[in-house]
Amino acid sequence: MKIVDLRSDTITRPTPGMRAAMAAAEVGDDVLGDDPTVQALEAKVAALFGVEASLFVVSGTMGNQVSLHTHACPGDEIICDEDAHIDWYEVGAPAALSGLQVRPIPAPDGIPDPDRIRAAIRPENIHHPVTSIIAVENTHNRAGGTVVPLPIMRAVAEIAHEHGAVCHLDGARIWNAHAATGIALSEWVRGYDSVSVCLSKGLGAPVGSMILGTRAFITRARRSRKRFGGGLRQAGILAAAGIYAIDDQLPKLKDDHRRARRLAEAVQGLPGIRVIPDPPPTNIVVIDLDGSRHNPETVLKTLESRGVRMLGFGASRIRAVTHRDVDDEDIEIAARVLRETLS
Repeated sequence: MKIVDLRSDTITRPTPGMRAAMAAAEVGDDVLGDDPTVQALEAKVAALFGVEASLFVVSGTMGNQVSLHTHACPGDEIICDEDAHIDWYEVGAPAALSGLQVRPIPAPDGIPDPDRIRAAIRPENIHHPVTSIIAVENTHNRAGGTVVPLPIMRAVAEIAHEHGAVCHLDGARIWNAHAATGIALSEWVRGYDSVSVCLSKGLGAPVGSMILGTRAFITRARRSRKRFGGGLRQAGILAAAGIYAIDDQLPKLKDDHRRARRLAEAVQGLPGIRVIPDPPPTNIVVIDLDGSRHNPETVLKTLESRGVRMLGFGASRIRAVTHRDVDDEDIEIAARVLRETLS
């Protein structure tokens, strides 16, 4: 039976071309600063985003946590939205690794409210933690791949700087925001003091994320990465996959978005079932079953028995993510099975 795996865009496997690039990669010792392929990847990504420097790390969580650790002191506070990846999916790392307090605030549909952020920033008071970081996630995972509008991004950064804080962008899927809007990558990160972008989600590399920032910040972040055990030796093998992924997959992300919309169409009109948001803006399809008679766990088991894999996404929701390893034929299969299961 053919399996259509839509659990995440992290499940992709290296293509033959990517494996060849990895095998042929020139390597050195990256901790000592002499791996030429890592250097090439870092220079390439910095140029793409129009920043001074970038740093290769093994995961998006490490990218976020190294950035937070580098910016703040133990006891400081981070403001983020209540559905942020930093708060939901990083195992309490701000507190465990850096002694940072997370202050989550509501952000309906994944869109931060600048006024609400301004109101949440701590005034100067000896009894309060210092609000040192404001974090934004774009695109937003739990909000169904929502693209946070550029004016909102700019407003949040300005508020942070007005109050002496820094602004961090969890841009794991910022590539998808670029593909969905046509807005240059450099525009999405303008005004942000640090950015984490993922190579192993939509772009399909097997390992890796990048931290972006000024040269001074990246120099400090390199020390934080080492402290977290993230100093790698012959990392050029992994960096080569990242270079290949950017060149090969970035122009194709619009296909993932088109396929996500096609999958969403399969359930439109079914009683009590909603896609959030509808239509999906990028490559994430969140299906809410709350108004229907369906139990998410039962739905997932039925889909699995018919060769379609998705994930539970809360008490009443399931999630599907399109990616490089799913083609048009796969989506038609998944759409048919999904509609039949939910009908």
